[in-house]
Amino acid sequence: MKTKIIGPIFVLLALIAACVTTPESGKQAFIMISLSQEATLGKQAFGEILKKEKESKDARLVGITERVGRRLAAVTTMPNLDWEFKLFESDQMNAFALPGGKTAAYTGLLKVCENEAALAAVMGHEIAHVTARHGAQRMTQQMVLSTAMSAASISLANKDSRALILGALGLGVQYGVQLPFSRGDESEADQIGLAYMAKAGYDPREAVRFWTRFSQMKQGGQPPEFLSTHPADATRIANLKRFMPRALAQYKNAKIQYGLGETFFQK
Repeated sequence: MKTKIIGPIFVLLALIAACVTTPESGKQAFIMISLSQEATLGKQAFGEILKKEKESKDARLVGITERVGRRLAAVTTMPNLDWEFKLFESDQMNAFALPGGKTAAYTGLLKVCENEAALAAVMGHEIAHVTARHGAQRMTQQMVLSTAMSAASISLANKDSRALILGALGLGVQYGVQLPFSRGDESEADQIGLAYMAKAGYDPREAVRFWTRFSQMKQGGQPPEFLSTHPADATRIANLKRFMPRALAQYKNAKIQYGLGETFFQK
């Protein structure tokens, strides 16, 4: 009888231990992947990407990307991650951030960003997926739904789960298995990312202007690749406006206010 009682108790305790709360949003999540395991996967995936992508040789733009990234990382709840920021030479209008702090943007994105603040809006959003541990949440979901994926099989060396892991990390476009973040995750990343750019000293109002520019580009028939799985522009802009009063207060309290920062290209 005792064994029958103790078993469910241990299961319950394990489930409670696996529940985490995102500090910035207060949202609770169920995660069965450790931070260290998550960071290792991010580092491995980033290493593979570095072998395939061409790094920009534009010292000024590389320096700006690094600067924006460092300012954002410093105000996150995970400032001590092994943050790394790269700029890849490509017409892709793309950016991503992986667990462990491995982050990159593409030069094609800078053309529509136009300035540091807009880049901070995009990078802040992607970094928010990392600090909110959305990738780990999706891997946990796959573990629950798929018999081929367990805690022991969470490795890029495992051929059966490799594509699902990369998709969960947000690299589905490159590796074939797309697992779009839920609307709730995207909204949370918008909220957190807006707070990050404001705390880092960038005018959060530029986030709305940036997504408006992107929306206009999509109407022109060239949707940016990484937007294909993101919420409707009108929804995102409405969410950003809803979060704006708090972000403006955080921007006002920032140690240094950079405004829009440096402009990337002369018009």
